[in-house]
Parts: sequence; structure tokens; C-alpha cells
Amino acid sequence: MDRLIHLDDLSVGARTGGAAPIQVLRGITLDVRPNEVLGLVGESGSGKSTVALSMMGYLDQGLELLGGDAIFDDTSMFDITRTELEALRGGEICLVPQNAGQSLTPTMTIGRQIEESLMLHTDLPPADRKTAVTDLLAQVRLSSPGQIRDRHPHELSGGQQQRCAIAMALAGRPRVLLLDEPTTGLDVTTQVHILELLKDLCRQHGVAMVFVSHDLGAVARISDRVAVLYAGELVELGTSLEILKKPSHPYTRGLLSSIPKIDGARIPQALPGYPPKLSAARSACAFAPRCAHRQEICLGEPPPLNETADGRMVRCHFDSGNFPQGGLQGQTGRFAADDKNERLLELRNLAISYHRPGLFRRITGQGDKRRTLTVDNVNLVLHKGETIAVVGESGSGKSTILRSIVGLVPPCKGTMRMENGESLDRATDVRSLQCKKDIQMIFQNPDSSLNPRKTIAEILTAPLQLYFDMDRATALDRAAGLLESVRLTRDYLGRTPDQLSGGEKQRVGIARAFAAEPDLALCDEVTSALDVSVQAAVLELLSKLQRENGVAYLFVSHDLATVRAVADRVLVLYQGRICEIGPVEAVYKPAFHPYTEALMEAVLEPDPDAQSHVEISDIVETAPPGAGCPFQLRCQRKVGKICDDTTPPAQTVNGHTIFCHIDRDRLSLLQG
Repeated sequence: MDRLIHLDDLSVGARTGGAAPIQVLRGITLDVRPNEVLGLVGESGSGKSTVALSMMGYLDQGLELLGGDAIFDDTSMFDITRTELEALRGGEICLVPQNAGQSLTPTMTIGRQIEESLMLHTDLPPADRKTAVTDLLAQVRLSSPGQIRDRHPHELSGGQQQRCAIAMALAGRPRVLLLDEPTTGLDVTTQVHILELLKDLCRQHGVAMVFVSHDLGAVARISDRVAVLYAGELVELGTSLEILKKPSHPYTRGLLSSIPKIDGARIPQALPGYPPKLSAARSACAFAPRCAHRQEICLGEPPPLNETADGRMVRCHFDSGNFPQGGLQGQTGRFAADDKNERLLELRNLAISYHRPGLFRRITGQGDKRRTLTVDNVNLVLHKGETIAVVGESGSGKSTILRSIVGLVPPCKGTMRMENGESLDRATDVRSLQCKKDIQMIFQNPDSSLNPRKTIAEILTAPLQLYFDMDRATALDRAAGLLESVRLTRDYLGRTPDQLSGGEKQRVGIARAFAAEPDLALCDEVTSALDVSVQAAVLELLSKLQRENGVAYLFVSHDLATVRAVADRVLVLYQGRICEIGPVEAVYKPAFHPYTEALMEAVLEPDPDAQSHVEISDIVETAPPGAGCPFQLRCQRKVGKICDDTTPPAQTVNGHTIFCHIDRDRLSLLQG
């Protein structure tokens, strides 16, 4: 069988000083075939990225090869010179990293960076490189490639940056692309467009791809075969249809049952327990402590990787026919609270702008008529114990509203008030201590919100001492209780954030927010970068804390399946303007606003047979039009000139409010 890459019993370890190295990968045997897309899936820490990077002969600092080999086109990647490696990397085999914004050089134009790749990995004459750069940018479907070529990375959206990173990887005409979480953090429409682009590139240029992701919907959309990794071992390998439609290994089933479903308003139950420590000896099945089907043999003997009758590889003592279909776990109830009638927060005619007038206009009080409102005319009432989800693409103003509520961005028009009458129009530093206590924010990226120099004990005791004037000993006991409430043990108190996984850091961020015993928690994409099992655990945790504490949530997300599971009501934003708002069950039924319809179409199901498509482009305008409907330039159901000139009216459809010029009866027919 033809193969471009062959991992032959590859084992990788982490150096530990004088002690024996800790095994990170254990005997991985895996092929990448020409023109195929191989998906690598598993929880954080399972070894996905290490496997992908090993294919290009690269190991992170502190890792070493313990055994086996990585062979690219009959060449051992661990047995060639540095010069030979550099010739292959970026040329024959290229990496597209997770965060294109961090991998692109901020001080260089996009064109200059792609020209470097052309200079290093092709024989193209310097006079032809500028044209080649423009052609590459056009290949990745960037509009106005000549303009993009002359821009710096910070002048581009996340989706545009990711396309530029793909163009740079294609510059050397590679035979293999390694894609490490290339769509994580992108909104749903951009994600679908990037996946379609990658599939087309694979077909048109004959490029093989290794697609690393925790998003099983994205993996289902793009992959031909799927390899499932757990604790550094390969536990299942087969076609995407085999793995995602009829998984054999209990771990694969558990991952699939951890995913929220767009057609079900329930929170999936997370896999129980945690992956084993890499330093633990393997005298048993690594998954046995978390497996509902474990038997005596599982606890005393590691299972071999066996080939099944249908040709897949499965690391298990038992044939899949012995297990019931449908995954390990059931589903828990949705977010719930006893009383959602009492008002907690009211936003009235809220408008926010990041533009600030010049010095003269500030002194004279004239303001600035040229400013564009990032958010405009947002009206919302949130009740105690209620969850309102705020959805929309990147740049729609979701996080801006949260930042304004918490006092980081001042509104320029409208009012924000708590139920006790306290105004939120003032900045955080001049708000009352009680107001600061009552509103807490849980950030998307715990790496940037947790102080890396402080221990978890210091992070958690700070709000306890500030808001409740606790002494050190009492605060430490309370901090230990908070960790227990988020399913972490007391020994985490002495650790620092860099000693925690991504899911553990997010749990600490939640514990810190709940240390203040808030009435309102602002959740800003809190699960977007987490793998599916950790995401399910975090959603389960937030639901539990809401039931126990009666806290209300404003839950910002671009994941409509997660929103369906957690929300009582949904607010859909485009360019900072409300498209529709209403109960979750009503919003998720036709008729939708045309923008909501596009978001629904872009949802990726973990089913290779499901066909997601998006009729709108993924290029979002930098500012809304001066008049008419904010969605007019991308709307697939535009009525006519009225959409250009007139602000859409509010109309009630299926129990919720939609701002659209399409007649509500026709809207129901169009989308029904």
C-alpha cells in the first residue's frame, strides 16, 4: 500500500533529570496515505500534536525519541542532518498551527512572509515572487488578494489570518500538510469555509493532510480516516464512517456522547474521571478506571491493538459486539433555577463605541459624528437564575456587551441597571464593592486571566479576603471547598497555572468567579478551546452551580449546539445589532432571521453523512452599513431596496422577536 508517512512503533518520552523518562507516546504505528485526510482526535494531553509534529521529525523541548521511527517517503526523519530536515520542512511537509495570529510575524506584511517561503523552498526568480504571492492568496479564496498581500497580520480577521497561514504553507508545494487545531476559536461560518477550502486543496493539489482536532464535527466534515488517541496510545483507527457512525472503543463512544446536539436541549454528561498520569506504569488498560464495561482482565493486563472483522484497529480486550450501542453516558438536564421571574439586570437602548473623539472635541464637548457604534440599540432584561445566550460571528459585539456590563468599556448611550437600582454606566473602579461582587466574569482564555506568578491558593483567596474580609486560614479552607466544587482536589492550592491543563485552568477561573458568590456570571466563550469531554464537564459544572446558587448567566458563544443545551433565551447579534431574541425552543425553529438560518446551516455534526453548507461569505464587514438592515450585504434572502434604506421592523414569529423586512408568514414558508 502506498504511504507518504509511516510511524513505526514510535515511542516518545519526557526527560526528568536523572530518573527514567516519562512516556508521552507509546508504540504508535500509523500511516498517512497520498491524497487522504487523516484525523487525529482525543482529549487534551492524549498526544495528538506530538504525533503530528513527530511526522516532521520535530519534538518539543524536553522530549526525546525512546524507540521506533517516523519515515517520510522512505526517509527517516530522526536519522538525517539538520540541513536535510530544513529542506523537507516547509517544502515537502508543512505545518499550519492552531493560532495563525501568533505564528505570523506582526512586523512583516503578509506578502513579505510568503515571499520568504517561496525563496527558501522554490526556484522561483525574485521578479516572479510578488505575482506568485497574489496567486497563492487567491487560491485560498481571499478577496482582494493584492490588498491582503500588503497588510500586516493585525489588520486581518482570524479567518483571514488562517487562510494566509495556509497560503504560506502551500508556497513550497508540499506533499503533506499538518494542521494543528486550525479551526479552533473560529466562528461557525468561518470554520465551515476553511474546511471546504482545505478539502478542495486536497483534491486539486493532491496534498495529504493530517488534521488534529478535538472538534469531532470538523473531523467528520473533512477526514477520510480517523485515529483516536488516549494517554499516548492509539486506541482506535478506521474510516471516518466506521469511527464516527459505529465506534468500537468505549473511549470513542464516550467522546461522541460528550458532544451537545443541535436538535436536543440537554447537557451531555462528561466522561467520568481523568486520563491517567503519564508517569503511571501500564500494567492494565489505560482507560479501565473510566470505562463502564471494565472486567477483571482490564485491570490486570494491557489490551493489544487488534484488527477487527471490518478492518479497523481497536485496542480493547472485548469485541465491540459485546457493548451496547449509543456511548457510555446519558445526558443531564438543562441549566435550571427555581425562580426566573425576578429581574436582575436591564439594558435599555445600549450603545457602545470603541472610537474616542479627538482632544479638541473632548474639551469642547462636541463629540464626534464620524464614530461608528460597535453595539447599538440593545434592549435586554435578564432575570434571576436565567441563562441568556448571546450568539453571532466574531466581531458581532458579543464580548463587547459583557465588557461594558462588567465596567471595562463605557457605554456611549443608553442605560444598564441592576435590580437594586445601581447603575452600571460607571467604570469598574468607581462602582461599589457590592456591585463588583455581584457581577463576575469568566474569561475565554484562562492563560491570560490567571496570574502566572501566583499560586492557585493566592488566586482564590484574593476575592474571599476582598469581599468577605476573611482571615488567611478561613480563606484557605474556603478556597479548598471551591476547588472541590469544581472537581479539583486540595493539593491544587500549591500549584501555579502553568502546572495545570487547559480544562483545569478553566475550572480555577470558574471557582474564582464563584468565590464572590455573584448574582450574575458573564461567560465569554468559556468552552470554545476545550476538548469535548472537558467541555461537557464544564457545562455540567456551570449547571450544578446555577442550581445550587441561583446565579444568572449571560453566555457568549458561537457554538449553537452548546447554546441549545444551556440557554433559556437566545439573543442573536450581527454587527452589534439585534437580529432576533426569544426562548431557545422558538429561536431554533423556523422561521429564523436569515442570519440565524446561516448560523444554523454552519453547525457541524459529528456525522460524516451530514452535509453542512453556508450560503453567505465568511467576510464580515468592518462596520455596519450607514442605513437599512445591518445584514443586507450578505443576506441570502434580501427583499430589495427596502433592505438598503430602512431599518428592519420588529415582528413576532413563533413566540420570539425578529428584526427583518421579510413578512413573517413568508419567513415561515421560506424556512419551513
